[in-house]
Amino acid sequence: MIHLKDIDTKAPKGTDKAKTKVALAGILKGLDELQNLMYAENKHSILIVIQGMDASGKDGLTRDVFTSMNPQGVNVNSFKEPTNDELAHDFLWRIHNRVPARGMIHIFNRSHYEDVLVTRVHGLTDDDTARKRMHAINDFERLLTQHNDTHILKFYLHVSHKEQLERLEERISKPQKMWKYSPEDIKESKLWDTYMKYYEDVFAHCSDIPWHIIPADQNWYKSYLVAKALHKTLTSLNMKYPGMKKK
Repeated sequence: MIHLKDIDTKAPKGTDKAKTKVALAGILKGLDELQNLMYAENKHSILIVIQGMDASGKDGLTRDVFTSMNPQGVNVNSFKEPTNDELAHDFLWRIHNRVPARGMIHIFNRSHYEDVLVTRVHGLTDDDTARKRMHAINDFERLLTQHNDTHILKFYLHVSHKEQLERLEERISKPQKMWKYSPEDIKESKLWDTYMKYYEDVFAHCSDIPWHIIPADQNWYKSYLVAKALHKTLTSLNMKYPGMKKK
């Protein structure tokens, strides 16, 4: 059982920031080549699921790690409040259409897990419905891995409440961040404990594919851990360039 309050939101003491940034740069260079290799081989796909509270650094992570790759092979999707058309279907309908084809890396900046998190926090989904949805999510993720050779990496960006409030304050005080500000951010922040409760429930019931709990108070360390996990997964696929096509 994962208890978020027992997990640090910062890098371990003694972690060298400069050395970690150098290591990250090397990993990103390797990711560029590995992504190109996966695209050429066309046998595997990668789905990156990024979850976290407001201001946990989801957008920055996407920029810092994935813009080093060929944009033809990377796609970013963000699942916000569903449209009326989406609400007329099952909750995974809008998700399935956005999963990666072979050769592709898709990033879900917020994902299908919103439908067992935000909806529960605001009383739109009861516990029984949430349990059924989490069972469906496990089946859905199993479908992707078994029938499309999709490798799923799930990251929870673990930011402290204190750090979150400081970052939300920056959205009010710093001109270059004001466009991100929403009055709803502070209201949601006040529901912190409830969100933590339901996140921990998700970790307990949707961990057939394990979650990576990423300390997110320091952006350099967060990006390093995510890039390292992705690099490890891609390397493990033992991919090869297919060679010249036969006529």
